[in-house]
Amino acid sequence: MAATYMFEVLTLLTIVFSNCLRGAADEHTHKYNDGEEVVLWMNTVGPYHNRQETYAYFSLPFCRGSKTSISHYHETLSEALQGVELEFSGYEIDFNRDVPPTAFCMVHLNEDKVKAFTYAVINEYWYQMYIDGLPIWGKVGEKDENDGKYYIYSHKKFDIGRNGQQIVDINLSTEKKELLVAGAKIKFSYEVNWKPSVVEFKDRFDKYLDPKFFQHRIHWFSIFNSFMMVIFLVGLVSMILMRTLRKDYARYSKDEEMDDMERDLGDEYGWKQVHGDVFRSPPHSLVFSALIGAGYQLISVVFCVILFAIVGELYTERGSMLSTAIFVYAATSPINGYFGGSLYARLGGRMWIRQMLTSAFMVPVFVCGTAFFINFIAIGYHASRAIPFGTMVAVTCICFFVILPLTLVGTVVGRNLDGQPDYPCRVNAVPRPIPEKKWFMEPVIIILLGGVLPFGSIFIEMYFIFTSFWAYKIYYVYGFMLLVFTILTIVTVCVTIVCTYFLLNAEDYRWQWTSFMSAASTSIYVYAYSFYYFFFKTKMYGLFQTAFYFGYMALFSGALGIICGTVGYVGTSFFVRKIYSNVKID
Repeated sequence: MAATYMFEVLTLLTIVFSNCLRGAADEHTHKYNDGEEVVLWMNTVGPYHNRQETYAYFSLPFCRGSKTSISHYHETLSEALQGVELEFSGYEIDFNRDVPPTAFCMVHLNEDKVKAFTYAVINEYWYQMYIDGLPIWGKVGEKDENDGKYYIYSHKKFDIGRNGQQIVDINLSTEKKELLVAGAKIKFSYEVNWKPSVVEFKDRFDKYLDPKFFQHRIHWFSIFNSFMMVIFLVGLVSMILMRTLRKDYARYSKDEEMDDMERDLGDEYGWKQVHGDVFRSPPHSLVFSALIGAGYQLISVVFCVILFAIVGELYTERGSMLSTAIFVYAATSPINGYFGGSLYARLGGRMWIRQMLTSAFMVPVFVCGTAFFINFIAIGYHASRAIPFGTMVAVTCICFFVILPLTLVGTVVGRNLDGQPDYPCRVNAVPRPIPEKKWFMEPVIIILLGGVLPFGSIFIEMYFIFTSFWAYKIYYVYGFMLLVFTILTIVTVCVTIVCTYFLLNAEDYRWQWTSFMSAASTSIYVYAYSFYYFFFKTKMYGLFQTAFYFGYMALFSGALGIICGTVGYVGTSFFVRKIYSNVKID
């Protein structure tokens, strides 16, 4: 199985680009002749309010159709990672051939089966199926409000729309309520009705989208509000810093005209006084450079995946979004090595192999560690989200045989091409003491306040993203996401530049970690918002769903923090180099 997954990894590039070029691509051709077999795949079943808590469809005592089973394999790693468990239904469905109401099996209810179905009805279990790559959802049963008894739906009615030789629309109706009582015999049946449709194949996924939700006036207003925030911040930064820096330059030029006695008697203060320490290597430079390298890589991944989603409509293909993200992350590993390795060299680091290993495995270790922890809970629940051992081996192989070599190449290139420090000021041998300052100028306060405005520019978009992932919405407005990502970048840079200026003006030269953490603190507010969303916007319950939610929200917030921190540091480093290169230093 591991060898099969490795082969899938090698073919992932072809799959990703074919998705982008064809718009709707699958293992099938999506074209059928009259009378040709159409396969109905049963996927998963689970509580409606716990979207990620899913189980194999036949974990409930449903019965299969009479037709011979068809084996199915995961085309990509993403299907296995997302808990897709396709099983053949056994229903006989042929293209453009109606099927009258037909019984295909019977279930004899005993106490155990009644308990299983009753538990599913109480917890509002829904199941998911696929026909020609189109998802279908149905309800297991319901409780009668009049008599308080539990019923299960025994009949499935499929209304399938066709346009020429292609399937463009599917509707499922669940009918015939059967009382759940021990000793009863429930006959399961289905019917299929084919109808001509004017829906084009390229538009067949539009029915699953919710433009009223995603293109609501609040969404547009949030974009406009964030855009106005950008204009305000850019103007504010330009006005304050340019005017302030002009005064600083004038003051420093005046100081240079004084003799030594006058300068000693003068009241010198400000960011110029730390010119001999501002480019001093920060503590824990190995970890710092690894974070910056990982940030560059994650920024590249986010940008590329958003572009692929806009061009290729990845949301229409099962697992294609995660497949694309895995491939792009592996392919951009040289970016991680280049920027992380070159920065570490400029900071005077010598343990470059250890830095390269830290940079390469930092994000994968946290992701895999969280996933494997949740996986143990999923195994205990016998959930379909439990990751197979072969998939774990495949992910490990990707890390060691793809990500690690590419990161090594990037590190070597970065150290040789951009590893020499070229600071405008030399670094003093002895660090300058940091003077006391007011409490609100301490790095800890600056870090906590630095993430407020960046979070304010994206928190409404966070609601739409959370809803699409944790509820039954399909996120498709990736143009909005790209715009919000751009706004977040600009706001983060502006905020961190202001924070760094105030820090340096207080004669505190610890700006590297402060600029990174003040921008990364956005993730603290995002994770705090996830708590609000969990308790007030969802009805999730149970250990598995709760662990899944907060575990992966921690990963999401952490990745966002690394991205924002990298953006903040890079923007601030340009600012710091600029202001110190324009001042004559004795």
